[in-house]
Amino acid sequence: MAKSQKDKITIITFRLFPIFAPDPLPRMKRLDRFILKSYLGPLVMTFFISLFILLMQFLWKYIDDLVGKGLEWYIILKLMFYASSTFVPLALPLSILLSSLMMFGNLGEHYELVSMKAAGVSLSRIMRPLIIVSIFISALAFYFSNVIMPVANLKFLSLLYDVREKKLAFNLKEGVFYNGIEGFVIRIEKKEKDGNTIRSVMVYDHTKRQGNISLTTAEWGKMELSPDKRFLVFRLFNGTNYEERIDLRGNESTHPFQRTQFAEQYQMFDLSAFQLTRTDENLFKKNYEMQNVRQLSHSIDSLKKQLAGERRTNDLVFMHNLPFYAELDTLKFHHSRLQGKFNPSIIFNFKPHDRYGVLETARNAARAAKQNLDASQDDLEIKSKLVYKHQIVYHKKFSFSIACFLLFFIGAPLGAIIRKGGLGMPAVVSTLFFILFWVISFVGEKYAAEGVVAPWEGIWFASAVLMPIGIFLTVKATNDASLLDIDAWLRFFSKLFKRREPGL
Repeated sequence: MAKSQKDKITIITFRLFPIFAPDPLPRMKRLDRFILKSYLGPLVMTFFISLFILLMQFLWKYIDDLVGKGLEWYIILKLMFYASSTFVPLALPLSILLSSLMMFGNLGEHYELVSMKAAGVSLSRIMRPLIIVSIFISALAFYFSNVIMPVANLKFLSLLYDVREKKLAFNLKEGVFYNGIEGFVIRIEKKEKDGNTIRSVMVYDHTKRQGNISLTTAEWGKMELSPDKRFLVFRLFNGTNYEERIDLRGNESTHPFQRTQFAEQYQMFDLSAFQLTRTDENLFKKNYEMQNVRQLSHSIDSLKKQLAGERRTNDLVFMHNLPFYAELDTLKFHHSRLQGKFNPSIIFNFKPHDRYGVLETARNAARAAKQNLDASQDDLEIKSKLVYKHQIVYHKKFSFSIACFLLFFIGAPLGAIIRKGGLGMPAVVSTLFFILFWVISFVGEKYAAEGVVAPWEGIWFASAVLMPIGIFLTVKATNDASLLDIDAWLRFFSKLFKRREPGL
């Protein structure tokens, strides 16, 4: 391009975009503000959209544990808030990838990116303020995962446990035997429109754990709650109490039976089991998901020392019982085969008719020792997996922040290459990359939890895969490479095949 034509483009660019003023320092400040403003808006929007989608997935998963239990509205809000906090490690990387791709796609689609480059601003200079923001977000992500995340997990999992353990709300239906109240079975024929008047009432009392020995029937009644809402009061009218008197002497032969009629009777039922009972949160604090980096380091060291001590003990027991294992399969009960395979001199100190019992006792002892060692080995495997889980959570606190930084270097150059804004193409591309990142992370975490690979290898493998992709895309975007140009790829492969023709 001629120098005069380049100057014309520069002048037109200055007129169309005042942010590219001739004064370098104010121009760069205005450029940085423009870039940050274009990035932070989509970042916040995509973050809350991702968080909302993950929250809907959580509600769909636990809908059966929430519906029909009469939970207060603030309990549900607290549960959703704590659940949203635990979804940040998934929502934040996705929002960074999607927002950076959208932002640079918008700049490319509206030719703003071309104008910036024509004004002499390189892609690396355009990305500089966003790189600083990404570093800040990565540091904030580490702080969140190390300080806030353990508290959020503690609040969320403890509250979710209590909600799932809570009984369904009291719901007495017509013509159905209701056994939700412990020790009682209730049946009503009809419930009036006011919701309190009931007809043809039957109440079986099972509190004595003796079967159906006590029954109360009434023509009608009223249901009321006590002032403190801890008890349900049945005010029954025109009824009869039937009871088998198993407390009387000789009841097994005489089978005494008592029937009492009443005009009005009160019966109370304890509703404390229907209230949400909060479990002490200290019972959950030792879980690895509720610990920060310092606590995880201490727990890992303690578990490793305990595991090493148990392994040494098991090794000593195994070496002590090794002769039994070596001969366990060769012990035979026939004397002729015994001499050829197992011939300790001490066995011949016993009488011939006693040797069978001695060998049977030895075999049983060896089997018992082997079973004990197998059980100890299984226990060691469980504790080893517990150590792996602690190490996985430890490394995830660091890999989470690094992933946020790496995904920016995938989304930003990819948006500059694609040059498509909005939620169409960027959403599709970012979803594909995020699924790739999530699948690799999930597989690596599973392999690490089973001990197939080291925990740090399984957790950092996704970042190791993302890093060369980010470097490749950044280099291509900086050099204005036609990464998605089909004609460019066709020319590349045609040149490649032409070079191979002479050797064929």
